[in-house]
Amino acid sequence: MKLGAIALAAAAIAGLAAPAVQAQEQFFPLLVYRTGQFAPLGIPWADGKQDYLKLVNARGGINGVKIAFEECETAYDTAKGVECYERLKGRPGGTASFDTQSTGITFAVSDKAPGDKATIVTTGYGLSQSADGRVFEWNFPLMGTYWTAADAMVQDILKKEKGNLKGKKIALVYHDSPYGKEPIPLLQKRAAKDGFELLLLPVTPPGVEQKSTWLQVRQQRPDYVLLWSAGVMTPAALREAQATNYARDKIYGIWWAGSDHDVKDIGAGAKGYNVMTIHNTAERDKVHDDVKAQLYDKGQGTAKDASELGAMAHTRGMMISMLQVEAVRAAQEKFGKGKVMTSEQVRWGLENLNLTQERLNELGFGKIMRAVKTSCDNHMGTDWTRVAQWDGGGWKVVSDWYQADKSVTEPLIKEYGEKYAKEKNLKVRSCN
Repeated sequence: MKLGAIALAAAAIAGLAAPAVQAQEQFFPLLVYRTGQFAPLGIPWADGKQDYLKLVNARGGINGVKIAFEECETAYDTAKGVECYERLKGRPGGTASFDTQSTGITFAVSDKAPGDKATIVTTGYGLSQSADGRVFEWNFPLMGTYWTAADAMVQDILKKEKGNLKGKKIALVYHDSPYGKEPIPLLQKRAAKDGFELLLLPVTPPGVEQKSTWLQVRQQRPDYVLLWSAGVMTPAALREAQATNYARDKIYGIWWAGSDHDVKDIGAGAKGYNVMTIHNTAERDKVHDDVKAQLYDKGQGTAKDASELGAMAHTRGMMISMLQVEAVRAAQEKFGKGKVMTSEQVRWGLENLNLTQERLNELGFGKIMRAVKTSCDNHMGTDWTRVAQWDGGGWKVVSDWYQADKSVTEPLIKEYGEKYAKEKNLKVRSCN
């Protein structure tokens, strides 16, 4: 009897062990695209996200709560992304938040998020109007949107043109998808305000073939080109600009068009090319040293070797994971330190983020980014943006920090947010 009781007890303990451990882990779903048209961007981005989560675990977790994560390959395909979302949204122990890595996937799952109580974090991308937390309770376009990026581009061009764009032409060469079309409403508003002519030049995905587009650039002779591309489309655009002798210092790429792999093979041929960045491009900080020491020096890094550390897309991936981790930490401050947070509690943490410069310094990101604070009605937080330029061998920051002109962006956010609420029959929250 004694042996039987011991065996039963052992079986019970064994049966409970895995769920008990699992319950003490905070689950992070990782939607990635390591394959497909945007893979050159997606791979270092995904590596950066994983590396930071591994670093947090190496440091002991989030107040002792270890992180579990699982990648799901989307190939930047919306249908596959929705499948990944559906598969990962209800994991036991609480799903932290989704970084969809795709504007198209963001559009698709944003309709589902309120019913599923799933938080969608889109740092620098997604639906620009989702900065309005009154309407988009579950969306968080942290640190900037495509509207704030486009506005900063125009501000930098205005500075070069001594404040006058009347009679100028600005072309938008864009990936013909929800991602590429996102800046159009903002640019139309700025064209009306600043008096420039806006040319819209769509490029059929994946964007390898662009000769007809750049023939139009050659014929129309815009004063500046704004490039909304990613993956294979970016180097293809820069090579066509080089072939048509369009000045690269007249081209402004969105942040996803400014990864190291976009320009390295072109080298001096891309010299002068400008990109927007929501962090100090190519800046190294303490977090890079910690990841190298804690992971790569021990053979536990996600990328093939430590040479990827400091690459723009990898750093941005780490930054995105850090924001998600700090949202869980903020939630724990309210709902219980050392506990796994539900997605609803994580949503509260995202809505009450307050990453001061001091806290960023502690985390090892103080040189990389600026402070960010969210609220009920402001799910973006602060939208600091800079211009970096390729000098033929590396990126150099060439501007001060910009913030979007709120007289342009805020009415647009409100207009499109309330339009979305009406179309989807959503109640607009009061944030008083």
